[in-house]
Amino acid sequence: MAEVNKERLNIHLHVYDEEIEVTVNRAEEEYYRNAAKLITDRYNAYAQAYKGRKGEHTIALMTLIDIALRYERERGKNDIGPYDQILKKLTSDIEEALK
Repeated sequence: MAEVNKERLNIHLHVYDEEIEVTVNRAEEEYYRNAAKLITDRYNAYAQAYKGRKGEHTIALMTLIDIALRYERERGKNDIGPYDQILKKLTSDIEEALK
């Protein structure tokens, strides 16, 4: 009999008005559940704000933009490029001084 993969887990996520079954790494289960909650919360906020004025597709796209914007902002905060440049310059200066 095939060995059961103990690292993988089948879970059901409630996302807005649907149940989605996914197989995830056991260590990432909490991230998936938090992501489903974030999507649901943001969708509900947009649905309430634009009820009767926007269709479900538009509300879903607005939700995606909202979450992608949060991601991009966070990614920008974690940009190590400037630090990397400073470290390269300092390393170069130190190597020159030691010659």
